[in-house]
Amino acid sequence: MAPYASDDAVGGARDEDPRPGRRKAARYAVPVAVVGVAAATIGLVPALADSGDPDLPKISAQQLVEKIARSDVQQLSGTVKISTDLGLPELGGLENSLLSGAGKDSGDGSSADPRARLTELASGTHTLRVAADGPDRQKLSLLESGAEYSLIHDGKDVWGYDSKSNEVHHSTGAGSGRHRGTAPATPKDFADKALKSVDDTTSVTVDGTAQVAGRDAYKLLIKPRQPGTTVGAISIAVDARTGLPLKFTLTPSGGGAAVVDAGFTRVSFAEPAASTFDFTPPKGAKVTEGKDESSGREHTPGTGGEFRDGARTRGHVPQGGGKSGEGPGGATVLGKGWTSVAAFDTGAKGGLPTGAKGGDLGGFLGSLGEPVSGAFGKGTVFSTRLVNALITDDGKVYAGAVTKDALVKAADAAK
Repeated sequence: MAPYASDDAVGGARDEDPRPGRRKAARYAVPVAVVGVAAATIGLVPALADSGDPDLPKISAQQLVEKIARSDVQQLSGTVKISTDLGLPELGGLENSLLSGAGKDSGDGSSADPRARLTELASGTHTLRVAADGPDRQKLSLLESGAEYSLIHDGKDVWGYDSKSNEVHHSTGAGSGRHRGTAPATPKDFADKALKSVDDTTSVTVDGTAQVAGRDAYKLLIKPRQPGTTVGAISIAVDARTGLPLKFTLTPSGGGAAVVDAGFTRVSFAEPAASTFDFTPPKGAKVTEGKDESSGREHTPGTGGEFRDGARTRGHVPQGGGKSGEGPGGATVLGKGWTSVAAFDTGAKGGLPTGAKGGDLGGFLGSLGEPVSGAFGKGTVFSTRLVNALITDDGKVYAGAVTKDALVKAADAAK
């Protein structure tokens, strides 16, 4: 693959003015602030098509990020294949049960609660059918062997239906097709999160062209500049006509297969049939009513922050080492950019349960981790191919998409 947008062009890119105020605010757009960040950190050398790839007009990385931000796809239907390989140990299916159980703890106890079911996407390979008709009507169906789970948003109603258990979960006032607390499921979901992380610790370039689900696409390549992160690179295939992300691939810094690979295998931008979003609980189904979501507060990241000398200063991540304000769930964020670490105190002293106190569970958990020590004291690191976590003997937890050594350094610095 020939080079496209060189990192050497980054300095010049900081002087570019993307003029976000003159662009239309799309309902599904990446926040305009992202474009400002991108202008500060990406190269501007136009992309050229490789032989065998779609021969598309030249485009720079900044223009491609702006194309994503301007994308206003209101209607679509298609099939998405998503594979997630965090490198969790094989536990005879227990890992999936643990993930689903964690979702149920935060839900209403129904097998149809989205917060319980969509956690399944964190492991294995899944096929989804998706459809959208504007901001008030969306549908996502998780296809399983002999069964199907569907999440339908129609106006003020959000329905979850599990055909295997014949259970229905209903809530109102969500105001969005993406139920709060559910996992990202489409390439756009993942791409939005990745682009909101773009700052001066990131290299963003154009990496050629491709065809995804029969559509011509440009490939945007995002790579952390910082050592110590477990994120190797993120590739986003962007539809050349609409600007919609069609495929998202995250590879770890340690190499090997992708940690997350989510892409359309079929997509249409025609208006879905109105009946797609109709739902009536089947006869005999158990219906659980969820709480009214309309009064809940929802944070929208990426719309705040300041720009100084072409770089974004994000309020929730400090621009040097040390502590910031509170992050998600009341956690403190240590560090900057891709090597930031979330830290919180569980209040549980003594670390992992061991011996007679911990029983078999303590020994089992301990076998999955690696004992470490440092200025912070002693603890255990639990590792996946992307996210690592350190649980100290005095009840503190440090977690992030960083290496084991970076976690220990963060814990030492916070001591």
